[in-house]
Amino acid sequence: MKKIIILIPVYNDWESLEKLIKEINDNIKDFNDIKFECLIVNDASTIQQPNFFKPNKFVSFEILNMRENKGHARCNAFGIRYIFQNKKFDYLILMDGDGEDRPVEIKSLVNNINERPSKSVVAKRIKRSEGLFFKFLYHVHKLITFFFTGKNVNFGNYSILTKKDVGTLHTKASLWSSFSGSVKKHLKDFNEINSIRGLRYFGPSQMSLLRLIIHSLSIMAVFRYQVFIRSALMIIVLAYLNSYTENISTTLQILLVIFNLLIFIVSKRESKKDLLESHNNLGQVKSITH
Repeated sequence: MKKIIILIPVYNDWESLEKLIKEINDNIKDFNDIKFECLIVNDASTIQQPNFFKPNKFVSFEILNMRENKGHARCNAFGIRYIFQNKKFDYLILMDGDGEDRPVEIKSLVNNINERPSKSVVAKRIKRSEGLFFKFLYHVHKLITFFFTGKNVNFGNYSILTKKDVGTLHTKASLWSSFSGSVKKHLKDFNEINSIRGLRYFGPSQMSLLRLIIHSLSIMAVFRYQVFIRSALMIIVLAYLNSYTENISTTLQILLVIFNLLIFIVSKRESKKDLLESHNNLGQVKSITH
């Protein structure tokens, strides 16, 4: 019987997590030939945990309480590494805890794995739930990422990974900064399902403009050498065109230099040492047994 672990990082949003767990339980009830476990990584929340009950479709339900807040991406990275080193499993589902990764799509992820057991599956975003301005910015982010890296990164954390691919990712420094960038760089062959970005269960979206910029730069930083090469070629071309469009070319060259400096700075967020030592931040492991 296959075993699937569901990994969910959370920071303070316990109300959303409670609703999410119930909806996950409802959506996996028909998979009688699969054992499901759930692992919550509590990123040093400042709001007290509620009393959870283990849903009937989970054979195991654990909460890993971290000592210090490290952020969403690093919680994911720690969870991936912890599961590979400490758990027996066949597949790993990653999803956010706020409802924006819709539990109903777990069925599509698992069905895809059942059809092609050797390939991981990512949830490709075909529709988003934010306002028009944010949707516009998100498309700009994807276009810039594709232009400078040659990679179409159209998915987030929501995915199901084979154990082999978890093993590939769990030592990569880039995982400490960007999950989707790491998947695109290090996993050469994976499938996709179409996914609609859901609405947060409670409160407004946490994806601010600043977070979107950092998210975008973090992905591109995974492919920083491609970015640097393409930028250098553009600077050379602009230098050639400088006599025809002096002010515009000079301005664009300066912007490219600033852009690459930002990529370099963000790339320093990647740390293999911090990833490999992330277990030192683990505090209490809480098992929910009933």
